[in-house]
Amino acid sequence: MSVHPALVTGFAPYAGRGRNPAADIAKALDGRSIADVPIVGRLLPVALDEIADKAESLLNELKPRVVISIGLWPGETMVRIERVGLNLADFEIPDNHGRLARDETLSGNGPAAKFTTLPVRKIEAAMLAAGIPSRISNSAGSFLCNACLYSFLSASEKTPGTRCGFVHVPYLPEQVAGLLRQLKEEAKLEAHQRADLPRWIWRPAPKRLPLRSRPLCVRRPEPRRIRISHVRKHSGT
Repeated sequence: MSVHPALVTGFAPYAGRGRNPAADIAKALDGRSIADVPIVGRLLPVALDEIADKAESLLNELKPRVVISIGLWPGETMVRIERVGLNLADFEIPDNHGRLARDETLSGNGPAAKFTTLPVRKIEAAMLAAGIPSRISNSAGSFLCNACLYSFLSASEKTPGTRCGFVHVPYLPEQVAGLLRQLKEEAKLEAHQRADLPRWIWRPAPKRLPLRSRPLCVRRPEPRRIRISHVRKHSGT
């Protein structure tokens, strides 16, 4: 390939889901061109033992100028532009090969974290300007998405000039509809108890009202500070 392409990767379905929007995006973009840059879409295995070798082989084969990997974050309400990948694999569910990693490092001699080489602030601004709800995230979790980001960043150190980053996307609307149908059929759990059901999907942010049209607000007194003895920790996968 004479022109260095942009590589877009997406994961195969996992955890019993029949569909992964990340894979759909990679397939849809494969073979297209954006700003005269050819796009190559590739599917990644949801397997910890294969992800590092797959990242290295794709960079050696395609020699892309940029890599944008995509993954699903169940329950997220917008696009998340990941800033950092951790040298950690700590799974809450097994990968597609049945591997359940616990407190493992991805690279024995690698740094604790690697930062994306994509301009995350500019990407966030462009997406918001296009009406796409998005935000910068400082945690890609500790499942395969994080391993993917860390692995591509590690492999790209051998191919100078290749920029790598990761983006999380929410469920597709039809996936949420399917989950709601399943809840009704099983009649075992109330919808509000499903932590992976987003409150809204792809709903554009409301337009700011002109200053004269904004409702008046009354400042409330600051609440008293209290001591918190226990904080729940939340982690995505």
